[in-house]
Amino acid sequence: MSIINAKNVHKTYDTGKIQVKALKGVDLEIEKGEMIAVMGSSGCGKTTLLNCFSGLDDLTTGSVLIEGQDVHAMKDNPRTEYRAQKMGFIFQSFNLLPVLTAIENVELPLLVSGTSSKEANQRAEKALELVGLTEWKDHKPSELSGGQQQRVTIARSLVNDPTIVWADEPTGNLDSKNSKEIMKLLLKLNKENNQTFVIVTHDPAVGKMCKRVVEMESGLIKRETNNK
Repeated sequence: MSIINAKNVHKTYDTGKIQVKALKGVDLEIEKGEMIAVMGSSGCGKTTLLNCFSGLDDLTTGSVLIEGQDVHAMKDNPRTEYRAQKMGFIFQSFNLLPVLTAIENVELPLLVSGTSSKEANQRAEKALELVGLTEWKDHKPSELSGGQQQRVTIARSLVNDPTIVWADEPTGNLDSKNSKEIMKLLLKLNKENNQTFVIVTHDPAVGKMCKRVVEMESGLIKRETNNK
């Protein structure tokens, strides 16, 4: 069953002087529990696809249904609430607040959405346990390695028990050893929790670890490959 169904998605950025057609009619279905890699050269539309599909960015034309709901038909507040409840985001830059500890960074999205401090703390503890960082929970980002900071980011993306996790170059700032460990962790979480992962990457090693690779070129999907 498809959890994401995108049809004829176009995205044009208008700078006033020039129009940039970032997506030129993308069709894509993603199954619940699938882990896919979106690959292609710089500027091909990978990140735009992720931003448009997740509702972070508006579409020019086309439609994206998530669990049968048209996210782009929602008004701003309901769309933001839907993302907070149903989605997790992992980025290349860890986006951790330096003044907060690991557990406080993980708690933050729950507290912002109105969860009680006690429940937020319990859920953050559980999320950090999932990524193997319980003993580092009271450390600030500057006291953690790059791999550990990305694990905190992953814990933060999982703390709301999302249906879909969107990851934009999640291993881009890591060395090959840490990249492999992070991908093994994502695969484990994908398998155990049946969460859907959409991973934008330029790394062929990351692509090979995903179930399906979607290759983009000039704003279009050029080919799809099933790995397993």
